[in-house]
Amino acid sequence: MGDIDVRFYFSILLRRLPYILVIVVATTALAVIVALILPLTYQSSAKILVEAPQIPVNLVRSTVTTSSLGQLQIIQQQLTTRDNLVRLASKLGVYANEKEKPPIGSIVKDMRSRITFDEMELVSADGASVFTIGFEAATPALAAKVANELATSIVTSNQRQRTDRAGDTLEFFNQEVKRLDADLNRIEADLLKFKNENRDTLPESLEFRRTQQSSLQERLISLEREESDLRTRRSLLVETYMVTGKYPTGEPLTAEQQMLMDLNKALADQLAVFSETSPNIIALRARIAALRGKAAPNKERGVDNKAQSGLDLQLSDVDRRIDAIEQERVQITQKIADLTQSIRATPATDIRLNALERTLSNTQTQYNTAIARRADASLGQQIEARSDGGRFSLLEAATEPQSPLRSRRRLIVLAGFLAGVALSFAIIVLLEVLNKTIRRPAELVQMLQAQPLAVIPFIATPDETRAPLLKRTLSSVRHGF
Repeated sequence: MGDIDVRFYFSILLRRLPYILVIVVATTALAVIVALILPLTYQSSAKILVEAPQIPVNLVRSTVTTSSLGQLQIIQQQLTTRDNLVRLASKLGVYANEKEKPPIGSIVKDMRSRITFDEMELVSADGASVFTIGFEAATPALAAKVANELATSIVTSNQRQRTDRAGDTLEFFNQEVKRLDADLNRIEADLLKFKNENRDTLPESLEFRRTQQSSLQERLISLEREESDLRTRRSLLVETYMVTGKYPTGEPLTAEQQMLMDLNKALADQLAVFSETSPNIIALRARIAALRGKAAPNKERGVDNKAQSGLDLQLSDVDRRIDAIEQERVQITQKIADLTQSIRATPATDIRLNALERTLSNTQTQYNTAIARRADASLGQQIEARSDGGRFSLLEAATEPQSPLRSRRRLIVLAGFLAGVALSFAIIVLLEVLNKTIRRPAELVQMLQAQPLAVIPFIATPDETRAPLLKRTLSSVRHGF
């Protein structure tokens, strides 16, 4: 049951063949009539050459990087926009012979159906290629006129777009260079102001300030030593005068005077270590007081006004020097404090300075890059202005066609023929579906659900055999139903 009975279906096809012929002939004839009624259309095409860049790209590169195919697609979309198509139809009078002006939507749809863009074909190894643009119209002159207008628009649009894009690129980099130059001036002014305001804490002078701090500290220690020596000298002068009644002039001292000076020196050394309540200090002061008591009578007998004056002069010199040392020590201490503060503030200054210098460096890099790209954009603009960066040129203008288009009429006739074939087969299938007559043993078995002993087919009489084709057809139709 799964096998297809090809012989049976072929017999059905032969029996219904008159229907097929009648329907196919009718639809084909109708298609021919429609094709003959349609007005003649003419198509004219123009060829446009897409030239490769005239200057090698490894020497100078254009700033317009869109490929020729990409530019063609862009221009095609621009040409077929609603406004451009309406403007083109009005300019060239495409619908001037129409009794009534079609609506805008119909004009746009009809114009788009008439314009044809053919694929580009390579004509040379360097990348040059050709594409065609055509237009269909009721008259040869109108077809050629519109095709040439479209080709001219493509060439003009391509050149304008490339030139405008190159000019826009150059203008962009001009503005970018101007902006970066202003940023550089502002950042440099901020950096100069920051350095002037923080010149005492700049990192480049850190080593010098540390050296200066060490020198001042050494100087401070030296002044402290000198002050200690001066104070010791002053004490010796006073003690010597108190013991001997005269200031040291180089004369030899007595044993008591020498001992008193040694004790005073020892007392000065001990005071640097022990306090006033220390037993050593108390013992030393007692011995000094005892020696002074013994030397007091001698001092009273040896009082000399001249010695008093000389002592005062020496003490005055020592005091002046001590005062000078004290003033210098205060100044040095303040300088050391200032240097210490500036050294502590240097890391923060260094961080802020690095941030400003980093911003300056980044801006400078951007500025240098913008300058280089502006130079490339300037060269690119010159290339596009001279049309050396790849261009569209009219290779062959559209001419008036000598004969109308036949392909559309042929398509209409072919469509009518195919529609007739499809319609006839649909009718045959419908008739066979509606026909409930038993024509095969298999159908009888399926209806009876039993296998018959024998099946007697339809036997035509001699008159039916000799009948004309139409009569036999009608008879077969009658028996088929």
